[in-house]
Amino acid sequence: MVVFAPRYVWLVMSVFFLHLCLDRCVQAVRLLEKEFEQKVDHFDFSSRAGRTYKQRYLMTDQFWRKGVGPIFLYTGNEGDVWSFANNTGLMFELAPSFGALVVFAEHRYYGTSLPFGTLSFERENVGLLSIEQTLADFATLLLHLQRDLGAEKCPVIAFGGSYGGMLSAYFRMKYPNLVAGALAASSPLYLVAGLGDEFQFFRDVTADFERYHHKCPNMVRAGFAAIKSLASKQQWVALSSKMRLCGDLNSSNDLPYLEGWIRNAFTVLAMMDYPYKTTFMSPMPANPVNVACDILLKSDDPLTGLRDAAGIMYNSSGTKNCYNIFEDFKPCADPTGCGVGWGSLAWDYQACTEINLLCSSNGKTDMFPVISFTSALREQYCQKQWGVTPRQDWLATQYWGTDLRAASNIIFSNGDLDPWANGGIRKNLSQSLVSIMISGGAHHLDLRSSNPKDPPSVIQARKQEELLIRGFIQEAVMSERSTFERD
Repeated sequence: MVVFAPRYVWLVMSVFFLHLCLDRCVQAVRLLEKEFEQKVDHFDFSSRAGRTYKQRYLMTDQFWRKGVGPIFLYTGNEGDVWSFANNTGLMFELAPSFGALVVFAEHRYYGTSLPFGTLSFERENVGLLSIEQTLADFATLLLHLQRDLGAEKCPVIAFGGSYGGMLSAYFRMKYPNLVAGALAASSPLYLVAGLGDEFQFFRDVTADFERYHHKCPNMVRAGFAAIKSLASKQQWVALSSKMRLCGDLNSSNDLPYLEGWIRNAFTVLAMMDYPYKTTFMSPMPANPVNVACDILLKSDDPLTGLRDAAGIMYNSSGTKNCYNIFEDFKPCADPTGCGVGWGSLAWDYQACTEINLLCSSNGKTDMFPVISFTSALREQYCQKQWGVTPRQDWLATQYWGTDLRAASNIIFSNGDLDPWANGGIRKNLSQSLVSIMISGGAHHLDLRSSNPKDPPSVIQARKQEELLIRGFIQEAVMSERSTFERD
C-alpha cells in the first residue's frame, strides 16, 4: 500500500531482521521502505531537466542519536536493494554503539528504481545508466535526508560490497565534502578499470577448488572434455540426456550456452563460499566449494559429477527434473555472469560502457574450456546489443586508475577465497587508505552478520573496520568544530 506524503512516497512496510551480534545484544531492526523524487538526469539543464523518477531507499532511525549520530549509507549496487539490506548485517550491528542512522539507497535502473518504468531499457532511455548519474543520485538523496532530518552536521560513512564497494570508494573520492569515509568490501577497482590480467578471475576461481582438493580442478576439466567428446561426434541427444537438459541441444551453436552455464555455476560457488548456509545470490549450503568438490570426487562419471556440482546453484532444492540452460544463463558483456531479469539488462549495459570485465578462460591456468572475451568481441557484442562502443579507459581516467594517492579515508577489504580479490587493492596505500585481508573469507564476508561459524580473521577484520570508522567520524567532527570556531 502506497501512501503519498510531501516530498516522499512512503511505502507502509516494516521488516524485522534478527542479527546475532556476538558481544552485542540481538537487535530487531525496523527497516522502512521509502521513495525519493529523484532527477532523471543530473547533468541536463535543458527543458527536460525537471523530469524525475522514484528512487527507492530503506531506512531505520531506531538507533540514531538524532542530529548527532553519524549516517551509515549503503551505496546500492546491481540488484534489488532489499537483497543487500538482507545481507549486510554489519551495518546494523555497528549502528547501536555509533548511534547511527542507517540508509540503503537503491541504484538507478535496478529493483523498482526504474527512471522510465518498463521502457527503461529501450536504447533511447538506457543511456542515463552510469556511475556518474548514480553517484549524483546518492549525493542528492543524502543532502535531502540531511536537510529533512536536521542532520546536516552528521558525518556520513559509505558502505558497499563488490560493485557497491566500488561505488562507496568512488562516492568518497567524488564527494569528500559529503562523505567522511568509506568501507569498500571486495571491490575490484583495478580489474574493472581494465588494469588487470584477463585470466586472473577464472584462475582464482580454480584456485578455490584446488585449495580444497588438488584433484578437483582435473575432475572439472575431465567433465568438460567429456562434453567436447560428445559434441565432436554430434551426439547432441546423448549429451542433453546426460546433462538432464529440458530440451535437446541442436548444434555446436548451443555449446557455448552449456559451457557458460556450467562456468557460471562454479563462479558463484567460489564467490559464495561462506562457512554457513546462505541465500544471497542463490540458496547455498555451507562451504559450497567443498560440497561441489566432494560430488566431483565421488562421481564415477566426470560428466555426471560436473552436472551435479553445477546443480548446487541451479537446483539447490533438488526439485528440478531438468535444467533449462537458456533460461538459467544469459551470455552478456560480463563473462562472470549478469544474472537474469531486469537487473541483468542493466548490468549488461554497464559492462558495455564503463565497466571493463574482459575475463577469459584458457583451460591451462584455469579449469574451464577456452572461452575468449577480447576487446574486439566485447565491442562487437555491445554494438549489436545496445548500439554503444565501450570506453575502455574511462574508469581509469574518471576514478584515478592505480594512482589513488590523493584519496583518503577508505577501507579496502578482501577475502582470500574471493576470486575478485586480486582485482582489487591488497596493500595499504597510505595511513588512511587501508587494506584488510581476510583469511578464509569469501565475497565481502565482513559485511555479513556475525555468525558462530565465522573464521577468527573476519571477526578481527570487523573490529579493525570499526576502529577505522570511528577515526573517520572523529576526524570529521573535529574538522567541523575547527571550522565553527574559526567562523
